[in-house]
Amino acid sequence: MPHPNDHNDPTRQARIDLAAAFRWAVRHNWHEAVANHFSVAVNDEGTQFLMNPNGMHFSRIKASDLLLLDANDADALAGPHAPDATAWGLHRAVHRNVPWARCALHIHSKYATVLATLQDATLPPIDQNTTMFFNRIAVDEDYGGLALEEEGERVCGLLTDPKKKTLVMGNHGVMVVGETVSEAWNTLYYFERAAETYILALQTGKPLRLIDPVVAEDTAEAMNTYSDVIDKHLAELKLILDAEGSDYAN
Repeated sequence: MPHPNDHNDPTRQARIDLAAAFRWAVRHNWHEAVANHFSVAVNDEGTQFLMNPNGMHFSRIKASDLLLLDANDADALAGPHAPDATAWGLHRAVHRNVPWARCALHIHSKYATVLATLQDATLPPIDQNTTMFFNRIAVDEDYGGLALEEEGERVCGLLTDPKKKTLVMGNHGVMVVGETVSEAWNTLYYFERAAETYILALQTGKPLRLIDPVVAEDTAEAMNTYSDVIDKHLAELKLILDAEGSDYAN
């Protein structure tokens, strides 16, 4: 296979997009030491995927640093460049079992994680951003410890509905999936914003004004099919990085 910096490398654009997502996650303070992980499939079957190296901070990850892994490789954890075991357990399960989830972004962002600690970890429609997730969230209510292979398979077994691309990992964090890095990133961004609004609204102690379910469903459908804006979001973030002279695409 060509070197990742070779313009003929078929994974090049996916590498650049995912590297940009790592850099912007840091700007939003969504990184957690050298933990958490993003991945994106690069073959038609979805079983070969790029993922961040074990122990590298999001702020330093470049396109060429990303590991190329195979979800069917039983020896992936044996080599010197093995991925983190929990990253492998979670993302291997996604790319083996959920073909429509080509990109998976897992973080412990502040407000999504607070939501994941609540007895009811759903997100009611209280503003325009929260309506984006109306009836479109899967919730794991059975936290079973670190996401090693068995736990990863269990958690990813909740991704059964292509409309539910946000998985609130109870007592843990959030994982968002999508057909592209752009889609998954846009969903992750808006989910954290929506969770922030909800948590802050709860802190007022005042009754919440819920949006009518019919209106919420119509709004969610419209927002989740607004693909032009979805693609432009990540494209603009990459242009900002480029203008600053970032090395993310190297």
